[in-house]
Amino acid sequence: MRAVLFDADGVLIDSHRGYRSVWDRWSRLHALDADLVHAATHARRPVDTIAAVAPHLDPHLEYARLAAFVEELPDAFPVFAGTPELLADLPASRWGIVTSGDAGTVCARLIAGAAAVPDVLVDGHAVTRGKPDPEGFLLAAKLLGVAPGDCLVVEDAPAGLEAAVCAGMDRIGITTSHPADDLHAASVVVDSLIEARTHITRWLQGHRS
Repeated sequence: MRAVLFDADGVLIDSHRGYRSVWDRWSRLHALDADLVHAATHARRPVDTIAAVAPHLDPHLEYARLAAFVEELPDAFPVFAGTPELLADLPASRWGIVTSGDAGTVCARLIAGAAAVPDVLVDGHAVTRGKPDPEGFLLAAKLLGVAPGDCLVVEDAPAGLEAAVCAGMDRIGITTSHPADDLHAASVVVDSLIEARTHITRWLQGHRS
């Protein structure tokens, strides 16, 4: 059996502008370079980003502050075109989500976008080491009962693709947050989830991506 493991933000959920606004606000609050902060956010748990760019701050207190900022932007995180249709066509036992974010938040956004919620969702709280460590992907494969080598990861960020490489999984990169040149660790690079669907279908049928 094969399975597909999706990142959430930047793959299923169009969160780039929403999170950029939140992190920019947080950066201004602490007099940090917003561009440098944003560059450290992709595919990483917020607490890991905070520790990297502002080690003098308490990452858990600042995470709560960020979460409050996000709550003020409830409509800024829609699902991408094609997300509901793709997930509806996948058997529940053949896919999951591995995100650096929060499971409840991800599920709420999927439901708001009329998209299916997975049986297996590994979030940033479920692991001790976030991406680019492979822990999250390996845990999701275990929960699905699928060997790591029989998993296809769909990611938009270099750190997520690096984690998939370390996990021994095949990879599709989507250029929603990074240019194709930054996604060189992907087996295939596409511009949208709609374009990725053909590769995902072929993978589940036994082809390489």
